Amino acid sequence: MADEVVLLDFWPSPFGMRVRIALAEKGIDYEGREEDLSNKSPLLLKMNPVNKQIPVLIHKGRPISESLIIVQYIDEVWSNNKSPLLPSDPYQRANARFWADYIDKKIYSTGRLVWGTTGEVQEKAKEELRESFRVLEKELAEKTYFGGDMFGLVDVALIPFYSWFYTLETTANFSITEEFPRLVSWAKRCMQRDSVSNSVPDQYKIYDFLLDLKKKMHSIE
Repeated sequence: MADEVVLLDFWPSPFGMRVRIALAEKGIDYEGREEDLSNKSPLLLKMNPVNKQIPVLIHKGRPISESLIIVQYIDEVWSNNKSPLLPSDPYQRANARFWADYIDKKIYSTGRLVWGTTGEVQEKAKEELRESFRVLEKELAEKTYFGGDMFGLVDVALIPFYSWFYTLETTANFSITEEFPRLVSWAKRCMQRDSVSNSVPDQYKIYDFLLDLKKKMHSIE
């Protein structure tokens, strides 16, 4: 199986983490190839010539790009597996896709401004991130996972950003744990799954990486 499933990835990427989690949930053997994003491989440029970004899943020689599209592809191709990531009901599937899309549009770009900037820009981004977390915590409510008892697409979309929590709290001086306890409890439940704990790096390792990235960004400016 591994010779027909290849993942072009970069270890701190929350988007790559999504795909790793989905593959692990399905029990799919694959070959992971770590990309150097400052010197992208010919294979990456060939397999994703439009966006030239990771992650890219190569299945039987054919590329699939964009993390949420890849996760849904995995769920559909390996649909006989006992761990479906999307519910069978069409309305519930549409709802899951809505929230996964919400996470895509709100968390990465805003979170990046929180840890990557200072001053007024950071404060504005922090308030926007707080509002997004409030919305997500309201949707989660008392459920085990966003889909109820089933770990699914929305959880896969959001849980990689748990690796950012320490960085966000430290650089922007606020407590996600105190302000959003349900969200943190949910994240800890997710981290108890082998698929997640083996795919999401340690928060302190991510902190070191993101701070080093921030220094490089500022030195270029």
